[in-house]
Amino acid sequence: MELLAAAIMIGLAAFGAAIGNSNLFSKYIEGVARQPETRSTLFGQTMILFGLIEALPIIGVAMGILLLFNVIG
Repeated sequence: MELLAAAIMIGLAAFGAAIGNSNLFSKYIEGVARQPETRSTLFGQTMILFGLIEALPIIGVAMGILLLFNVIG
């Protein structure tokens, strides 16, 4: 049962990151297409948000690995 829980946790973390990143970068490209002069500002904000989006899946994968090896619980 712990193996299944760890697999679901890792899989959902990766899926959530993929959805979040695809939404972020599609909106970035849309924003640059509408106003090319704001490209540098939008890029900086996009990279900050990219880091925040990636932080939670990394934590989820770490928790899944810890659960897999029965360190927690």
